[in-house]
Order: sequence, then C-alpha cells, then structure tokens
Amino acid sequence: MPYSILYSARSEIGPHRSNNEDACLADLESWFCLVADGMGGEASGEIASRLFTEAVMEIFQNAKDRNEAIVMERVQEAFRLANRMVREYAMHNPEDRGLGCTAELLAFSDSGFVLGHMGDSRTYRFRNHRLNQLTRDHSLVQRQLDSGLIPPENVRTHPLRNVITRAVGVDDEISLDLIRGPINLEDLFLLCSDGLTDLVDDNRIAAIIDLDTSLDQKVNALVDASLKAGGYDNVTVVLLAVR
Repeated sequence: MPYSILYSARSEIGPHRSNNEDACLADLESWFCLVADGMGGEASGEIASRLFTEAVMEIFQNAKDRNEAIVMERVQEAFRLANRMVREYAMHNPEDRGLGCTAELLAFSDSGFVLGHMGDSRTYRFRNHRLNQLTRDHSLVQRQLDSGLIPPENVRTHPLRNVITRAVGVDDEISLDLIRGPINLEDLFLLCSDGLTDLVDDNRIAAIIDLDTSLDQKVNALVDASLKAGGYDNVTVVLLAVR
C-alpha cells in the first residue's frame, strides 16, 4: 500500500522545571520518529535522551530498505546502541550514574509499523474515532494493576506512579517490547512522554485528536491541556498521520 506520513511535534519544559529532559525527532526521509524522557537527575536525564536520539540517527541514517524484517532489526539495534552509549557515558562520568531514559521509537516498513518501547512513555494509534494504546507501561504501578493490587482509578494518583521498571541505560542488556502491525490510510499515531498521560486521561486525548483541526492544532491542544492541568513535568507530543 503506497502511503505518506505527515507529522507535528511539540516539547515544552513546563512551568515547574528548569530544563527539558524530553527529546523528540521525526525523520520522514528515514521513516521513523521517536520520543525519549530522561531520568536520573536534571542534567543526566537530558543527556540520556540526547544519546538515545543520536543512536537512532546513527542506525537510521541513509536507511532506504523498508523490508519489515530489516526495519525490526534496525529498531532493536538502535536501542542496543543507545543502551551501550548511556552505559559508557555513566562509566566515564560517575557523578551521573543512574541516568537513563524511557523511549518510544516508531518506524514504518513497506507493510506496516514497527515500534520499540521501554518505560512509561507511550504510543497510541487513533483509528475510526477510537484511541488504542499500543504500549504497556513498564512501571511498578502497572505491575500492581496487572496483579489486581490496585484499582485502575488509583493509577494516576498513586505515590509510586513514577517508579520505572525498564529504561534505556539502566541494565547491561535491554529488555525491549517490540510491537508491529498493519497501517491503514487515515491512521494517526501519537507518541508522548508521561508529562501528557499523567495529567490528561485517554478520553480527553481521544476527544482532542478527533477534532476537525490540523495536526499542529491537535498537538498544541494536547500540550496545552497538560500545562493547564498543572504541567509539573516536561511534556512532549508527536502526532503522525498516514495519508
């Protein structure tokens, strides 16, 4: 199926942070986009997100072959390289040990999409007026929810909701969720940091995306909704449309 991709992106520090630990990038020539959210202290988190972005750019540069198997390997190699880069940085900069980042990497093949996911940043697909979360949070609260220890209504206010169980740069070997699937014309893909989803629920996100507005207007409305709800974290949104 021949198709093209349009996108819009926005990343904001927010009123309560001194720097932006999030990173986002969309490269339509190489058919990928990413969102990363740094952790490990203000300066360290920003470095980890930058290193993840650099690793992805290195793996995807001049990548023309869009065979699904090759794209899947490319996504995995990008995460492996990023993990090594963050680990090596921490080794040579002990004051920054503990740095890492959550990460979403969405790439498009000839037949569909390939998504790499670590942490509690998220990727959604919006199709036929319905929002579907493609990723599952790697977090302590998600584990408790899956085990039936807490009800769903307690997740967004749980005091340990920011405890992450997987992230780039934390362990020697990565444990990566690799998700793939077909795409339809008019699909929308949303990649975002938890600065959006901690403050704006899925129903509100779906309602904003479903508005008859441009991609830029949808992205601005999503970010503004987070900021108006308190904006206590950096917030990053990337929205892609399949045409």
